[in-house]
Parts: sequence; structure tokens; C-alpha cells
Amino acid sequence: MDLKDPASLLDLAMQCLLKNEPIIIQSLEEIPRELLIPLFCAAFLGGHKKTLTALVKVWPFFCLHIGKLRSHETHSALLKAMIDGLQVLPAPNPASRGSKLKILDLRQDANCRTTCFPIRTKSPFCFHSCSYTQLSARKRKGEHSTVNLGAEVQLSRYPTELLVDISLDGTLRTSTFLSLLLSKVEQSSGALHLCCRDLQVDKLSDYNNTLKLLNLLCIDHLAVDQASLNDINTLLSQMVHLDSLSLSKITLTSLNAKIFKSFLTQLERMDNLQELNLSFFCLTNRLHKLLRVLPHDLDYLNLPFCELSYRDFRYLSQCPQAAHLKLLNLSNNPISWEDCEPLQTLMENVSGTLQHLEINHCLITDSTIFSLLPALSHCSHLRVLSFASNPITMSMLMRVLENLLPLMELKYVIYPIPVHCYERWYFQGTLDRQKLADVQVQLKAMLQAAQRGDMNWITFSE
Repeated sequence: MDLKDPASLLDLAMQCLLKNEPIIIQSLEEIPRELLIPLFCAAFLGGHKKTLTALVKVWPFFCLHIGKLRSHETHSALLKAMIDGLQVLPAPNPASRGSKLKILDLRQDANCRTTCFPIRTKSPFCFHSCSYTQLSARKRKGEHSTVNLGAEVQLSRYPTELLVDISLDGTLRTSTFLSLLLSKVEQSSGALHLCCRDLQVDKLSDYNNTLKLLNLLCIDHLAVDQASLNDINTLLSQMVHLDSLSLSKITLTSLNAKIFKSFLTQLERMDNLQELNLSFFCLTNRLHKLLRVLPHDLDYLNLPFCELSYRDFRYLSQCPQAAHLKLLNLSNNPISWEDCEPLQTLMENVSGTLQHLEINHCLITDSTIFSLLPALSHCSHLRVLSFASNPITMSMLMRVLENLLPLMELKYVIYPIPVHCYERWYFQGTLDRQKLADVQVQLKAMLQAAQRGDMNWITFSE
């Protein structure tokens, strides 16, 4: 028998064991702890809910993460099985090996291992532990105790952490899962800390009572769709270290001066903010006030449908907060002014860091895109460029392609359908698909001639 990849052979062995689930569950305490990790992965991928529940009950490590695991089985059913196995109170059978699990992480993260192993310390350790539990507070102060007979007793005094991402979208599945989480917390009598890191809320006013049950200090990614700015301010006032904030469809009537100023005050406290996404959020002649309170090392800025004015673009091009952006999305903001200097300056300032640029539906014409080409051609780290649904001619599209060919990191370009392909530009039903097919053939030939088959030029038709 030829030797295969050891990991593959181990996975195969775990799958064979799981074919007899009752026996494997009875034998868990006899299995060497090192084998429980591949067994957990196989059980999760195979949708073995009973085995997952039993594994959590005897998990011999400090933490357990689902990480990059995905299953064909209903995902919420597997998470429920793991929550059911979580024991936050002392095990009824002290003679059994019992679980040492203090952190159960149900978030999907491609960069996260199944469990964290101690690094230069014999104390229990997890890279993803919550910053707001008593245990993490002691760790920040350097109060690591050396291993002794009372270590496990000391550890048992701290709450178990249940790490989750929550999406309040009104679906039955979401409501059922949230009810399960809150019921588990209530049953624990304070021994379980529910830590939500990523919170998404559709229609904020429907969930004000639900949000009172969560510890909002834990959240580092917040996304809200449909809300008043006043309610957003109330929510932000309970958060400390947001990394990402996404707000969409914020009611225009709420954008009076006093409430907007309060919003800026909340943003100014967010020193860790790396990503800001605002859409359908009226910022006409207000962008300068917003940018002034943002960190200078902001990485991602999305501002589609924000009704930005020439004055807003002018300030954006000069402010230090935009000087190091990796992603910039200005789609659906009309850029139809004759003076293109603000946009040129902005592209020049971000040329050293920009990786992703979107300027779709901006009414950009040939003259505007022509003025941007020198700066775009210096964006050496650009990977994605999207300028779809702008009135560009075929000759200018070819010139754009020629100028972008030297950008070796650029792999995806979403381009506009040239105006000659329409009887009347961008009116539904007037597209000549044969002309569009000819455009695609011509662009593909140019890429092949330049030996840039790795650069994908894509467009979307109705």
C-alpha cells in the first residue's frame, strides 16, 4: 500500500470510527487527547451531532474553535449540538475526565486553529479570549499563575466564554438560535459569558429589547441596515473598540445638526476603527466633519449612495485619513464636474496603498477617466478595479486597458459596456448583444497579445 498524506490517512481513520457513533461516544474518555482534535473535525464535517455534543462535554483543552470548518449538514443544527454539550457548571461525575473547555468559539474564521496551544507559559491560553471577562482582565495585568495543584480550581472560578457572530435578520432560524443562546446564559447563573464579536441588525427598531441582553462592549464589527441616527448613537455609546462599522439606509430626517454632531463624537472614540461603510447616508457637504474624527490609519472606506458633492471630493482628496486607504468605494455618487482635479489628487495620494477601487454608476465620461489614467497607472498594488455603468467609449476603454497592463497585481477589472453598444446609452432593452460580444473578443485579444491572461476583464449586462 502506497503511503499517502498522513493527514488524509488520519481523516479516513476518523471517518471509519464515526460509522459506529454509539461506541465512539462511549469510548471518548479513553481516546488520547491528541486524537480528539481530528475526531472533532471529522464529526463536524460529517454532521455527527451526537458526537459533537459528547466531545464538547469531555474536551480536554482550554478552547475549541470551529475555525474554517464547513459542513453540508444544517450549520445551525451543528452549533446547537455543541452548545448543548457545553457544561458551565461542575460536572456531575467528578471521577470522569471532564471538560477543561473555557472558550467555545462558534465563529467561522479561516485563520483560526481548532485549539490554541500554550506559548511560553504553562497557564491556560487562547488568542481569541474575550477582553471583557475576569480571566482576560487578569491576563492583561500579567497575573499568570504557575501550574500547581489548585490551578484548575482557580480556573473554574472564571466564566466560560461562548463566542458567536449574531445576525438579527427576522428569520425563524435566527430567532431560534438566539433564544437557545440566551436560554443557555440564563441557565448558567452567571457562569457563562456570551461574547458577540460581529453583530448585524436589520431594522434596528425591531431589536432594541434584544440588544439589551447582549454585552455590546464585546462587539468589534457592527452592521446596521435601516435605523435612525439617534438610535445608532445610543448603540455606539455602549461600544468601545469597533474595528468595522457599516451603516445603511439611515433615515434622512434624523440627520439634524445636533444628532449628527453626537454621531461624530461617538466615532471619535473609536481609535481602532479600520473600516467604515456608509451607504444611503446623506453626507452632502458634511464629509469633512466625518473624516476629521476618523483614525489616520483607516484601511477601508465605502461611501456609495452618500450624495457626495464636489466640495466633499475636494476635502477627501486632501485629508490624511484617506492617504493610506487599501479599499475605496465611491460608487453611485455623480462625478460629472468639469474640474477633475480633486479625483486626480485623491488617486495620486492613495496610489502607494490602494488595492481595491470602485467607481461604478458615477457618470464618469472619457475626459474624466483619461485624467485619472496617470494616477491609476501608478497604483502598483491595485488588485480590483470596478468602474461599471459609466458612459465610456470603446476607444477610451482600449486606452484604459493599455495603461493598466503594467499593473501586475491587478487581476480583476469590472468595466462598463461601451456606449456604442446601446441604441440610447444605458436604457434597458436597447443593448446590442452582438456589439457587446465583439467588444469582449477584442479586449480578450489585447490581453492575450500582452500576455496578461491572468487579468480578468468582466462586465455585466441586463
